[in-house]
Parts: sequence; structure tokens; C-alpha cells
Amino acid sequence: MAVALACEGLWKIYEMGEEKVQAVRGIDLEIAQGEMVAIMGPSGCGKTTLLNILSGIDDPSAGQVRVASKPLFGISDDERTDLRGREMGFIFQKFHLLEVMNAVENVEIPLLLLGIDPVEARKKATSALEKVGLGDRCEHRPAELSGGQQQRVSIARAIVHEPSVILCDEPTGNLDSATSDQVMDLLEQLNKGGSTLVVVTHDDAIAKRCSRIVSIFDGRIIDHEE
Repeated sequence: MAVALACEGLWKIYEMGEEKVQAVRGIDLEIAQGEMVAIMGPSGCGKTTLLNILSGIDDPSAGQVRVASKPLFGISDDERTDLRGREMGFIFQKFHLLEVMNAVENVEIPLLLLGIDPVEARKKATSALEKVGLGDRCEHRPAELSGGQQQRVSIARAIVHEPSVILCDEPTGNLDSATSDQVMDLLEQLNKGGSTLVVVTHDDAIAKRCSRIVSIFDGRIIDHEE
């Protein structure tokens, strides 16, 4: 099976005065196309740092990340931005929707940044909202939507350009339990449809809904659980 996302010999060391903090320590990880992988660990274990490197937000001190077999580091900023824009989708705990835009305008942003024709971008954005059950909310701004609806808009934004992998940072962290279940149902549907997902979570119930759990402690992978 093809590898959607991989990292090799990944280190992240922060210098804090004379002290060096090893946030990520020599991590090797492969995520196959079509997997739904949970990354778990206690607060401060390095899971968020790892996600930031896997997503290209932060640079590693050493090592490499490959997305759809393409290197994420050691390339120009423009090349990295293009790679992230084409191959990655992002779902955050805080929805990061633009309040002055309605739902469909928020969803079409990744397509417009890729240079897609505005008419085609609007069609694709509308279709993505229909996939997440919000076809009737296209014209609503974030303030007119519930928390669960806002997260579904962010999911539509993450999938609209058909990325190789979707990275989720505590995607249910701001939601009540019933709404969390609805969002996880949707993520599972996307996974069954072929999407590759990496989900950072502290919630055992969320992790158990993934196909594999990767546990991290003190910046190292300590367990893989199918």
C-alpha cells in the first residue's frame, strides 16, 4: 500500500537559555494511504510538536518528512507552501474560520490559493459542504452556525482540494460529547471513502475509533496499537 505520510529520524530541539529541550527524539513513522491514525500522549509529550513538523508549520532540527513521497523540508518556502496546499488538509481544535466570510467562501479559500477558477472553486466548495451535511448553510457566516456546524465547515475546507492526508489537531476539543460523536462519525466516513487522517487527541474514546494508535512519551514513540 502506498505511503501517504512518513517521517525519518525526526528530531526537534529547543534551546532555552543554556538548556536544550528535546521535544521530538528520533521519530520514524509511516502512515499508509487510507489509514486513520491517532497520536496520543500526556501533555508535554511532544505530540503537538510532532504534528507541527508533520504539517510543515515548524522545521525539524534533524530528519525529513515526506508527503505523497515528496520531501517537505530542504526545499524552498514557495515549494513547501505549494506542497502543503496541494497534498495536505488541516482541521483544528479552534475552527479558524474567517468571520467576515460565509461558509462556502471559507471552504473555497484553499482552491483560490491554488489558482483554481473562481466558478469551479465555488462548485467544489458547495459540493464539499454538501458532503458534510451543510448544503443548506452555504450562505451562513460562522456566527450563525453552531460549534459542530463550524467544525463541519472546517472539515469541508480540509477536503475540498482532495489532499493526500488530513491532519487533525484535537478536532473535537471544543465540542460537547454528542457533537464530538457526530464529527467523529463524519471523519470515519471520510476515512472509509479513502481519505488518510492523522488525529492528535488526548481522548481515549476518540483514539479507539481510529485504525491505529501511536503513543508518544518524552518525544519518542513508545507503542503502536492496532
